[in-house]
Amino acid sequence: MRGRDDRSEGLFSYVRLEERVPADHPLRPIRKLVDEALSALHKRFEALYSPMGRPSIPPEMLLRATLLQAFFSVRSERMLMEQIDYNLLFRWFVGLPMDAAVWHPTVFTHNRDRLLEADVARKFLAALLSLPPVKKLLSSDHFSVDGTLIDAWASMKSFRPKDGSGEPPGPGRNGERNFRNEKRSNATHASTTDPDARLYRKADGRESRLCFMGHVLMENRNGLAVDAAVTRATGTAEREAALAMLDRRKRGGRITLGADKAYDVTAFIEDLRRRNITPHIAINGAVSKHGVVRKTAVDGRTTCHVGYWISQICRKRIEEVFGWIKAQAGLAKVKLRGRAKVAAVFTFAVAAYNLIRIPKLLAESAP
Repeated sequence: MRGRDDRSEGLFSYVRLEERVPADHPLRPIRKLVDEALSALHKRFEALYSPMGRPSIPPEMLLRATLLQAFFSVRSERMLMEQIDYNLLFRWFVGLPMDAAVWHPTVFTHNRDRLLEADVARKFLAALLSLPPVKKLLSSDHFSVDGTLIDAWASMKSFRPKDGSGEPPGPGRNGERNFRNEKRSNATHASTTDPDARLYRKADGRESRLCFMGHVLMENRNGLAVDAAVTRATGTAEREAALAMLDRRKRGGRITLGADKAYDVTAFIEDLRRRNITPHIAINGAVSKHGVVRKTAVDGRTTCHVGYWISQICRKRIEEVFGWIKAQAGLAKVKLRGRAKVAAVFTFAVAAYNLIRIPKLLAESAP
């Protein structure tokens, strides 16, 4: 009888919390979309947690809390727990009754990390995009792809020789480390803090830094991200990730793919054509120091169509995804280590970006 009374009291507390949230609050349609997507993952969540042992935080609550962290730019799990403790809006979105105790930040982090390791982020993004009203917003024929650098949670001082040689940083919290006249590369060095991070520079004349590379595949109708991935930062990672994301998609006929000039490589164009994909790739017209213009892999069969130039305009909208993820969701510098966890939190941020935009698009398309 006591357990039944506790459940009734918790339900009553949540009903009271529901009444405190305005009917026209922007989070209401987002919460509805999240709940519908989570219902498709119910069986997967049951397989992650054993019925024995200490009770864990429900994965649905973990995921909603992770989305809140992206929506409101909460920079740490400790601050997130503080917000959920006294912010009624946060409690309502997570699904925590008004009088329930909030979780300890360490407990939340451990449970969240276990969820991130289970490839749930990509499943959640796919479930969100599979909802019938959302599916109508997506283009099935025209896509764009791009990549961006994400700073790793590792200091340049941690980038040391793999053979154990080299001087360690000086004593103290932020000890000095002299790199003068020392040649460093990914072949001979690795970060002792995050071995998955790679030393990379965006262009000639730019600084090298330890980072990952995030990739997004976007549909061109409304600019929604339909897939995401994180790879080690290499010169070929963008093209390899693009092919991997395209291969994960189910498609029937020919589609188009817009991209910037970094994808203007003969081997990549040939790979697209073998997959029945029209390459709407920007032409890399780089000029060598001898005045020779680089030969492009995109020929007149593609550039003569107006669709090519439309794709070149639409593909630039993918920068809006990266801008929101870095500025709003706080992923300019990731706060996790290891490529798998970074990929999961990056994909959650992509899903959060879609959730911000989908209610507006649905309202605009409503009769």
